[in-house]
Amino acid sequence: MDRRSAIRNLAFVMGSAALLPYCTPGKPTAHFTHFDVNLDQQNLVADLAETIIPKTTSPGARDLELDKFVWLMVDDCAKKDEQEAFFKGLGEFNDLVKKSYNKNFSDCTKDEKATLLNTFEKKPSQKNLTPTDEKYSKELRGFYGTVHWLTVFGYTESKYFMTREIVWELVPGRYNAYFPVKNLKAAKNG
Repeated sequence: MDRRSAIRNLAFVMGSAALLPYCTPGKPTAHFTHFDVNLDQQNLVADLAETIIPKTTSPGARDLELDKFVWLMVDDCAKKDEQEAFFKGLGEFNDLVKKSYNKNFSDCTKDEKATLLNTFEKKPSQKNLTPTDEKYSKELRGFYGTVHWLTVFGYTESKYFMTREIVWELVPGRYNAYFPVKNLKAAKNG
C-alpha cells in the first residue's frame, strides 16, 4: 500500500468516526450544562411553543427560536429536582398525546393540539381546584406550565416584540404640550 492511499483511508476512517455520533438515533443532540436533549424532545418543545404562539402576520415561536430560550432557562434557572420533574413531565406529555391520538404531537392537527392544550388551561370557575379534582400529575402540569410561561415570557422579551410591537421610549417619554383646557377644569372639579 502506498502512502497516499493510506493517508486517504485514514482520513476516511477518522471522518466516519467523527460523524457516527450524529447518525445514531436516540443520542443527545443538544448539550447543556446540566442535561442533554435529544431531537425528539427538542421537536416536542418547539411544536408546543409554536402551538402556544403560532405564526400569523407576526413571527411565531419557531421563527423567534423560543424553544431554545425554554431549554436555556430550564438549564440555567431550574434546580436539579425541578429539571428532573420537567423531563418526567415531558415524558408524560408525550405519553398523553400518544394515548389520546395514537401519534406524536408534531403529527397532530391544529385542532387536536389546541384541544389538548385547552385541557391544561384552568377556567375562571375552576381556580380553586383541589388536588384530587385534577387529572394530570404535578410533573405534567409543571412541564406544561413551564413551557407555556417561558414561551410567552420569551416572546414578550424578544427583540421583535420590543422593537415592532411595543415602541419603547426612554423615560420620561415624549412631551405632549397639547391639553384642552375644558378637560383640565373637569379634572380639577372631579
